[in-house]
Amino acid sequence: MTNHENNISEAPAIAVNVRSLTVEQLAKLGVSQIAYVKPVEMNGAHGFAIHAADGTPMAMAQDREIAIAAILQHEMYPVSVH
Repeated sequence: MTNHENNISEAPAIAVNVRSLTVEQLAKLGVSQIAYVKPVEMNGAHGFAIHAADGTPMAMAQDREIAIAAILQHEMYPVSVH
């Protein structure tokens, strides 16, 4: 188990009824904790875009492993988008 996975188990569990959230609250859910990685082509080169949970572009990486490492380095949880 990595240190990152250990930190997850130490975090307190919070129950949220997502059906009671407003559209704005739902849009902000996970924005500071989750980042997604998406394969892209930019200027003829293949790479991987890193976006915040709300879709805000954050960075580009040459390969998926570097993108995930960057997300983990910033104490966020990576999610792949296909």
